[in-house]
Amino acid sequence: MKKVGCWMWLCLLLWVSCMPLWAQQESAREILDRTAEAIRSAGGVKVLFTVQTSDGDRQTGCIRLQGDRFRLEAGGIITWFDGHTQWTYLPSSEEVNVSEPSPEELQTLNPYAWLSLYNKGYKLKLGKVDNPAFSGCHKVVLTAEDRQQELQCIILYVSKENGRPARISMAQRGGGTALIVIDSFEGGQTYTEGDFRFEPKEYPMAEVVDLR
Repeated sequence: MKKVGCWMWLCLLLWVSCMPLWAQQESAREILDRTAEAIRSAGGVKVLFTVQTSDGDRQTGCIRLQGDRFRLEAGGIITWFDGHTQWTYLPSSEEVNVSEPSPEELQTLNPYAWLSLYNKGYKLKLGKVDNPAFSGCHKVVLTAEDRQQELQCIILYVSKENGRPARISMAQRGGGTALIVIDSFEGGQTYTEGDFRFEPKEYPMAEVVDLR
C-alpha cells in the first residue's frame, strides 16, 4: 500500500508540474483567438505602422484590411490583394506585377498573416514581458513546427485592454527579421471591392507584367 501510495503521489506531482505549461499553451491560444476575433469583428480596418528590418531599413506604412483582402502601402510601393490576385505597383520602374501568391508569399508581405497561421503549424506559448513599456500587453510566441516554413518565429505583443496587437516581431527562414510597431488602429472602415484591386486608369503610364 505504501508503494502504491508513493506512485500515486509521484504521478500527481508530475501532473501538477505539467499544468503550468498546458495552461500557458491554452492561454496563448485563447489570447490569439480573442485578438483575431477583435480584428475580424472590427470590419474594415486601417492600420498605420512602422517597420524596421535586420538590414537597417526603416519605413512607415499603411495597410487596409477586410477579411482576407488587403491594400498595403509602404516605401512608395502599393500592393493590392483581393483574396486571389495580387498587384504590386513599383513607382521606380512604373511597373505593376500581377501574381497569384502562395500562402507563404503572403506571410512575408502582410503583417497580419498570423491571423490565418496560428491555428496550424505553430507552437504557441506565453512569454515574459521584460520591457516596462509593454507591461499592459500579453507576449505570445509562435514557433514554426516545420523548419522549412518561411516565418520561423512570430512574437506578438497584444494589448490586455482591447486585444489588439501593439508590436509584431518576425524571424524568417534564413535569418532575416522584421519588427513592426502598430502606430494606430481604426476599425469600422467602409471599403469596396475596388479598394483591393489595381485600377489601370489611375496609373496610365504603368506597364503591367503578368507573372501568373
